Amino acid sequence: MTRRLRILREYVRAEAPALRAGGEPDGEPPRAPLLDRLATLQIPRKYARAPLVLDGEEYFVLSAVERVVFHEEAAAYGDAAALLSAPGSLTAGMLVATLGDDEQQSAFFGRLHERPTWTFLAMTEPGGGSDATRLHTTLEPSGSSFLLNGEKRYVGNAHRARTGVVTARTRPGPLGIRCVLVDAQAPGFSAVPIATLGMRGALGAMRFEDLAVPEEALLGRHLPATRRGMWGWLHAFNPLRCVAAALGVGIARAAHAHVAACLAGQDVTRRRRLAELGARIEGVRSLTMGAARAVDADPANAHLPAAAKAAAAVLAVEATTTALRLLGPGARLEHPLLDKWARDAHGIEHMEGTSHIQRMTVAQALARGDLSPA
Repeated sequence: MTRRLRILREYVRAEAPALRAGGEPDGEPPRAPLLDRLATLQIPRKYARAPLVLDGEEYFVLSAVERVVFHEEAAAYGDAAALLSAPGSLTAGMLVATLGDDEQQSAFFGRLHERPTWTFLAMTEPGGGSDATRLHTTLEPSGSSFLLNGEKRYVGNAHRARTGVVTARTRPGPLGIRCVLVDAQAPGFSAVPIATLGMRGALGAMRFEDLAVPEEALLGRHLPATRRGMWGWLHAFNPLRCVAAALGVGIARAAHAHVAACLAGQDVTRRRRLAELGARIEGVRSLTMGAARAVDADPANAHLPAAAKAAAAVLAVEATTTALRLLGPGARLEHPLLDKWARDAHGIEHMEGTSHIQRMTVAQALARGDLSPA
């Protein structure tokens, strides 16, 4: 790890514990300096406020590697659900940066520059699951604009956000899927929070009823038809999958550290199981960092982020379950923070595509000859 990344890591480690102070963020996420800072980061330099300056280094947290370091440490020493409930441009901003023209980017990121707020990326629909192509939300021409109709579920910060990106279908086929900027205050927009067992307070559902969308809100209008929809979000998903993997690794590290402190001086068998878990965590951590570096070198690299995300989803559940077992009966009641991590861990599976989607991505890379089966 370079000096630059070590500085960022230590900063997040020092600030992240405040994220746990508010307990479970069923309503508003906790107020913490780290979340306030995160709201002004991950924005392209030309639209961002002043960078985060640490020990002479400037950070905008735009590279996949810096995103991974930031989110892993914040989850390991803070709270993953609070991160997902934080204001900022992480998911929607990735698509706007990939598909938006200069005017769209200026309007979207300029709004965040003036007043940091929540944003959303609405893709998943009732009954659609991780298959992003099974869209029933429609975007139909109506005079000089379009009408948006449909429903979305499991959308991060749906009930808090002021603006975001919605995927919708203009016609059958893959080229008929478009991404569009939507103002949450427009007539025809409604959103409600969704009660969940883990990652509480982070997700919501949306409905669009004849919501008028101007033509200039369609992302990718300056791009060839083949690069306006799926191409854009698939490229945006590669760094986002690295972030999801980092959150999973962070939860696993938090559970491991907690149980290690509780079992200090305990029997050899339990310490050995804990050491084995620690080795597993370091393996997936290394894979995640390698995936982030690969994405920074080539944004089209999909198989390594997919592999890291699938591995981290399994790891998060394995680590928290192992920790509970090592602490014995009643661990969920006696260790409420570990109980929370165990519930939150299952949420990693459903971020940025479930594991079967990630396996398909890796299998396609194998079929193309992009990597060796060994």
